[in-house]
Amino acid sequence: MQIRANQFARHLQAGRLANAYLIAGEEQLLVDEIYDDIIDAAKRQGFNERTTFEAVPRAQWRDLFQGAANMSLFASKRVLDVRIPPRGLDRAGSDALRGYLAAPLSDTLLICRAVDLEWRQRSSAWYKALDKDGMVVTVWPVSLRELPRWLEERCRRHGLVLERDAIEALADRVEGNLLAAHQEIEKLKLLQPSGTVTAEAVAGAVGDSAHFDTFALVDAALAAQGARVRKMLSTLRLQGAVVFLILGALVSQLQRARELATGGKPRIARNRQQTFAAAVKRLGARRLDELLQECALLDMQAKGMLRGDAWQSLERILLAVAGTMPPTLTHEAALRRI
Repeated sequence: MQIRANQFARHLQAGRLANAYLIAGEEQLLVDEIYDDIIDAAKRQGFNERTTFEAVPRAQWRDLFQGAANMSLFASKRVLDVRIPPRGLDRAGSDALRGYLAAPLSDTLLICRAVDLEWRQRSSAWYKALDKDGMVVTVWPVSLRELPRWLEERCRRHGLVLERDAIEALADRVEGNLLAAHQEIEKLKLLQPSGTVTAEAVAGAVGDSAHFDTFALVDAALAAQGARVRKMLSTLRLQGAVVFLILGALVSQLQRARELATGGKPRIARNRQQTFAAAVKRLGARRLDELLQECALLDMQAKGMLRGDAWQSLERILLAVAGTMPPTLTHEAALRRI
């Protein structure tokens, strides 16, 4: 059974827990908070024992489930906390989990957590088994548009009232990093436990905790956010990112956009489909081909086969994706050859 995170509180309030849960999402903070909510509800029902299990390849699943069966002799309610890696389970793990779900132990609650689970795992046998015999809680990331409202609601739960400018300032400082947002709200609560929090107070208390990863950078380019692309790329460069890492993410997303532009059906997460559709409409298949050619030349430049600064070329390509600057490597390639 599938359920969204924002509907999950009503399920817990009903008081009847499922035999097994899978909490899956991109945000570690949100996944862990759903897990904590289940644990709190389970404790109220007498689940006091807990076993943690890392579902790495060749993990000893037999030890986990046999150990839980042996514990059941003492009539103690227990939680099996299983951490699933992004690539999912190997064959042995899938078989073991499906076997358990077919005949779950009484007085045992299975909770699986999967952060950054690869999209294709949703069609795997173990995932479908959890969907059929348990409950899958899907945790979607908080978009930039949703972030101010998310921050406002979270501050309110902590007893904080922020002015509108303060919320915008906080969103700008913690952009894309919910864990940093949680920590900064805790800090604000300590520094200003009562009264309305102003933008000046946020500026003085909150550090620049923006977390930029390569795919968020590419998404900003696809969303035609040129100024944000410049800021994110500068941050990634200062953090020691490698051009090839960003280039690989960019090429993979441009190839998906190219497939979509030519009538294909690439696998795109639901929360990113609108961004891709808008980018394809803006760029078209021909321009996407040109951008992929630019990426091929950038790869050569980063390897020392063309003169010039690869970071500057990368910025130009990203801004070309965003629609604010034309690419140049294709026209200059002959002059830049070594």
